Amino acid sequence: MMDLLGYGAFFLTTALIFSLVTLGLNLQWGLTGLFNVGLAGFVAIGAYTSALLTTPDDAARLGGFGLPILVGWAGAMVVGGIAAALTGMATLRLKSDYLAITTFGVAVVVQLVALNAQKLTGGPFGIGFIPRPFGSLAETPLLFNLSNLAVVSVVTLIAYLALEHLSRSPWGRVLKALREDERAAISLGKSARFYRVQAFAVGGAIMALAGALQAHFTGFIAPDNYLPILTFQVWVMLIVGGSGSNLGAVIGSILVWAIWAGSGTLTSLLFPPEQQARAAALQIAAIGVMLCVILLIRPNGLFGDRPRRSWLGKRAKAATPKSNSPS
Repeated sequence: MMDLLGYGAFFLTTALIFSLVTLGLNLQWGLTGLFNVGLAGFVAIGAYTSALLTTPDDAARLGGFGLPILVGWAGAMVVGGIAAALTGMATLRLKSDYLAITTFGVAVVVQLVALNAQKLTGGPFGIGFIPRPFGSLAETPLLFNLSNLAVVSVVTLIAYLALEHLSRSPWGRVLKALREDERAAISLGKSARFYRVQAFAVGGAIMALAGALQAHFTGFIAPDNYLPILTFQVWVMLIVGGSGSNLGAVIGSILVWAIWAGSGTLTSLLFPPEQQARAAALQIAAIGVMLCVILLIRPNGLFGDRPRRSWLGKRAKAATPKSNSPS
């Protein structure tokens, strides 16, 4: 029972870290309409920034300043936000498909830098000895996982409430106006590029914070943690939960991660060890099937806004009495 409770805390901690990434993507895509498929790069920037700021000194690479964990998280948000703002200023003039290609290129560049800049990032060997919150409790897995779950839950709740407030503020209404009708918003004196860069930067900072949390939760990072599959997972989480809904971003992340982890456990039980590497592809198949089913049942996701125009039109048509044609 204690082992099951500890695993549940570990599972929820991982799912809530994914929720943070999905909340950042929801700000960019769901609220503003920015098609970012390079989010793995911003997660990696946050993870490596916080790791370099907080790890002990290492003669094999730069960094290792040994700063407190909270300083590392703040630094990750600042660097991630700046990187996202610079990317936004360079790319947000592009349309959705070209923006997607460019942001994907940014993520690939970040991953290649992490893989090859060994003096800075440790190269393919990654960075270890990252300080973990409540590291003194590591010998007691249940207390360690529950403590980390509490920390990640508080951070996720703060981010959720802040984004809910921003989405209802005048700033959020401008972003929605730019998403729905850019020309109308510009005609009212709003700078589309200025607001979009802001949204891209805030979303990138949240993604970087999620990367920092993940780095300190696991204690080790490597370039293989930030492959394009991460982008695929987060996009599925947002689509399942409902684009434009912060609650949907959180619930969708937990649901998709449950299916991902559950399918991985199932394949390890059903297939022999020599075939588990191939059987791992069934995880992606399971996510794909689930995505198709949800999109068929609820095209806008579990908590997305449902279109009401056609429904209202049918009600109005049914309520209107038929007039007799003149004879």
